[in-house]
Amino acid sequence: MGLSLNIDVSACSFYEPILVTEFVQNYCRDLSHPLSDQVRLKVKKALKGIKVVLTHTEYNNSHKITGISSQPMSQLMFTDDSATRMSVIQYFRERYNIALQFTSLPALVAGSEARPIYLPMELSRIVAGQRYTKRLNERQVIALLRATCQRPREREENIRMMARANAYNEDTLVNKEFGIQVADDLTSVDARILPAPMLKYHETGREASVNPGFGQWNMINKKMFNGGRVEVWTCVNFSTRLNRDVAFQFCQGLVDMCNSKGMEFNPRPVIPISSSNPNQIEKALVDVHNRTTQQGKQLQLLIIILPDVSGSYGRIKRVCETELGIVSQCCQPRQASRLNMQYFENVALKINVKVGGRNTVLVDAVQKRIPLVTDRPTIIFGADVTHPQPGEDSSPSIAAVVASMDWPEVAKYRGLVSAQAPHEEIIQDLYKSIQDPQGGLVHGGMIRELLIAFRRSTNFKPHRIIFYRDGVGERQFSQVLLHEMNAIRQACASLEEGYAPPVTFVVVQKRCRTRLFPAENNRCDLTDRSGNILPGTVVDTEICHPTEFDFYLNSHAGIQGTSRPTHYHVLYDENRFTADGLQVLTNNLCYTYARCTRSVSIVPPAYYAYLAAFRARYYIEDETSAGGSTDGSRSRAERNLAIRPLPVIKDNVKDN
Repeated sequence: MGLSLNIDVSACSFYEPILVTEFVQNYCRDLSHPLSDQVRLKVKKALKGIKVVLTHTEYNNSHKITGISSQPMSQLMFTDDSATRMSVIQYFRERYNIALQFTSLPALVAGSEARPIYLPMELSRIVAGQRYTKRLNERQVIALLRATCQRPREREENIRMMARANAYNEDTLVNKEFGIQVADDLTSVDARILPAPMLKYHETGREASVNPGFGQWNMINKKMFNGGRVEVWTCVNFSTRLNRDVAFQFCQGLVDMCNSKGMEFNPRPVIPISSSNPNQIEKALVDVHNRTTQQGKQLQLLIIILPDVSGSYGRIKRVCETELGIVSQCCQPRQASRLNMQYFENVALKINVKVGGRNTVLVDAVQKRIPLVTDRPTIIFGADVTHPQPGEDSSPSIAAVVASMDWPEVAKYRGLVSAQAPHEEIIQDLYKSIQDPQGGLVHGGMIRELLIAFRRSTNFKPHRIIFYRDGVGERQFSQVLLHEMNAIRQACASLEEGYAPPVTFVVVQKRCRTRLFPAENNRCDLTDRSGNILPGTVVDTEICHPTEFDFYLNSHAGIQGTSRPTHYHVLYDENRFTADGLQVLTNNLCYTYARCTRSVSIVPPAYYAYLAAFRARYYIEDETSAGGSTDGSRSRAERNLAIRPLPVIKDNVKDN
């Protein structure tokens, strides 16, 4: 196709141009008293890097906030240009005739460490037009989606309007001097619709298989392919709005649903269902663990009804998974109180996978009809790296690798996580070796551990490796491929001399800017119910690389807004997949995601790796959230040495 221009609608959140005192009221309502240490650290972290202007002067110069003072302004002193020692309050009263109102608040700090500038919060206004680059909370995400969500037809028309408004062909620089002509319409490309795979459920259900329509199906008349067994369980309720009777009814309904879908779930909890103080979460979890252990039993599942106020989920998961070794299922109190059958069904799917079951598998996998997967033992990896927020170098990047633990079904996965230097994209712990003075060379790393786990689980060593790698930009392709393929090779060779199974290395780009629209919006055979292109739509010509192996796949049905296809790049392929073979495999795997009865937008092993890395950040957030940025003068090597390893996940929860 030649040179192409990508035009799309983009939405972003911005800081509201308000006084800093109004901003601080989001963290502390009463500004007449000093901030607690905890609140002060949160405010410092939230304000760092923001530009403000002073409201009491006619000059419009902005100052970039580097921190906030440790003392309130009533105690804050500085030395002026005439070497006179004075307080901030005195300075503003004498210089500007302003009596500061919120003197118990700390001052904003700008300037350098050698020459700090102290700015009163009540006189500082946040400069308009500054992008908010930090992670939005759930409420903010919902508000942003509601404000910016556009159906495909509306989005397509907005793109056309932008192209017409920009009038590229009338621009002297573009048209006359560079001789570039921009087409007036969107590019037309050929696409194929891959069929949905047949899914297998248990034979005892009234429907033992299903052919999904429009990327979704349901569990009516079906039983899980492998129902897990839960013998030892209990529930703890941290919600103050739910009384014990509602919690009991919720657990009873959930247990009944699990049993009706093919699980073996003991209806009686090992210890009575209890309600606990939401301010003493860790104590309550330890108490439940101890009471179970005293009976000589290992808790298989702990159902947790979360507190009414959000913010405790990460702490609960950290304690359960890294300290106590408890498999937990958290439930929102708002949903639990409704006793809704659909919610019971969704939670049952999650529980079954957590206790070792499989909800559904591909019929072709059971019948060994998937080329280059079911003919020989094959392991499918997914890998991703999540990074800390921009400027927060005190938090590490977290790498996660998951791998299939069953064959030929490829539906169960096990995951491992590792911390590494902030914003380091290459996964450092795929393979590592340490020279032990007594034991000699000791091999380790996530790939090696997962290969061993596959062998133990299936009694086969993998004859073939498929590696889906998420989160890599095109500029890093060669670097990531070189390092990570070498690590895979070393991990294999460390297990057995000459062991080198063929590898297919695929990069998964879920944040691509390309959007695909149906050629005719009114044709039902070309669109799903939301007006988006159909699940299974694949494009591998025109807008793809002319010589390399890449394709766009829209594997999911649209729910709201415009569907975003995923861009897959095959960087290395020793298994010699055909384009059609890898596209069909990738699309079919998207129907095996365990947590819902829908096909998902990215291939599940990459999706699971993303979730594992995101979850692991909860394990360290209490340790790093209070810290600011590290010293920018430190080298990357020095920062690597400072990375603290993640808490070790207990073995019995690694498959979750």
